[in-house]
Amino acid sequence: MASRLTLVLLVLFTVCSAAQEPGSAAAQVRRLEEKWTAAYKDREIDILSSLLTEDFVITVEDGSTYSKAGYITHSADPTVKVEVAELSDLRVRVRGGAIAVVTGAYHELGRSNGKPYEYHDRLTDVWVRVGNGWRVLCSHYSIPMK
Repeated sequence: MASRLTLVLLVLFTVCSAAQEPGSAAAQVRRLEEKWTAAYKDREIDILSSLLTEDFVITVEDGSTYSKAGYITHSADPTVKVEVAELSDLRVRVRGGAIAVVTGAYHELGRSNGKPYEYHDRLTDVWVRVGNGWRVLCSHYSIPMK
C-alpha cells in the first residue's frame, strides 16, 4: 500500500511539475517581451542585441524585412525619439519547452526627423530557448484593418 501511495504521489508530482513549467516559461517570455519593448524605447542597444538571435529577422508594417544588424541600426537612429512604446493584449504560448509564440497589440508614439508619428500594430514574436534563457528568432508587425 505504501509503495502504491508513493507511486501515485510521484506521478502527481511529475504531472504538476510538467504543468507548471510552461506557465513559468510563459511568464519568463512575457517579462522578456516587456524588457525588449523598454530597451527599444530607451535605445539600450546592448540589451536589444542580447535578446535577439544572430539570425533574427523582423517584418515591419510596410512588408520590409530587417536582420538583427538592420534592426539594431534602426533602433540606434538618433533622429528617431520613441516617446511611448506599450504592449497590450499579450498572449504567450509555449510549445515543447523550446518555442514560445507571443501575440498582442503594440502602440508606439514618437518623433522621426522632428515629425510626429504614431503606430497601432498587431504583433507576433517567436522566441526560442537558448541554453537556460530565451531569445527572439523572428518578429512580425502589421497594421490591423479597420
